[in-house]
Amino acid sequence: MEDNLSLHAEVSLLGTLKWRMFFAVPTGVRGLSMAAGLILIGMGPGGVSGMTVAAVDAAKNADYRRYEAYTALWSDEDLAELESEIGDIQRVMRPEVEDPVELLQLAKNETVALLVVGDPLQATTHVDLQLQASEAGVECTVIHGISITGLVTGSIGLSNYRFGRQTTLTYPYGGWIATSPLEVIALNRIQGLHTLALLDLDPTGEGTGGQIPMQPTDAANSMFMMAEKLSDFIDEMPDNTNLEKLKMDACKAICENISNLMVVLCTDMGTSDQNITYLPLSELSGAETGRLHCLVIPAEPGDVELSALNRWGKK
Repeated sequence: MEDNLSLHAEVSLLGTLKWRMFFAVPTGVRGLSMAAGLILIGMGPGGVSGMTVAAVDAAKNADYRRYEAYTALWSDEDLAELESEIGDIQRVMRPEVEDPVELLQLAKNETVALLVVGDPLQATTHVDLQLQASEAGVECTVIHGISITGLVTGSIGLSNYRFGRQTTLTYPYGGWIATSPLEVIALNRIQGLHTLALLDLDPTGEGTGGQIPMQPTDAANSMFMMAEKLSDFIDEMPDNTNLEKLKMDACKAICENISNLMVVLCTDMGTSDQNITYLPLSELSGAETGRLHCLVIPAEPGDVELSALNRWGKK
């Protein structure tokens, strides 16, 4: 182990793909080799102070810096501060990351840092980019960051062991809305599992720019629309297996009492503006707005969990 790294792990997948992952902060930059390649850098939730020393140093020493701006966003002020610290940053959107011809071409001969809000491997988009880099013969290094998943479960006081499948609440597109997020929430709840629901950033669904982070009012409207639509075809859902029957019962239960569904609104987590509110869905539209939000939909809480949740009750 090198003296200037507090931890260095090398991961081998499928016996052939190798990426170096840095889980802890080097004592100085100089623990990172800045050879040609792609570095996926976790930016954390917001602000330079929330990034690891390894992340800042690697970005500063890269030949090219790209900021992935469609899965999550930093504030303009935080971005400006980061840019003054590490140098010019170019914003990239969904097409450049999902079809990374330019990124990988640059990374064959230069060091390219792709800055990602939170942790870079929380989204399958970036895992796929990792795989494409390997196929192209480009070394891909990962520097992890603080993710919303860890922040939320630790902050609101619900047991991390009781979280089920995660979902994303989407904007309606042309009057159409998917019911699958509410189905995930319903099935989690009936099994005693909490749900983390991220909120959509892109009303167009194209990931090409013009992000408008979903606000509490939008989230409430989307959930009510989902419940109304789901109610119309619950009786037509398949019920041939025990799981299908359980899902049908779960969807009926959540739709019948959607207004009183208790949720935790988590706003600007991990920043100085962080705010947490525990309230019924019917009151979500009147909640304070912020920059970025997510929701947690608890299942029936245990005694300690309920006490923790009640701290965040709407005053």
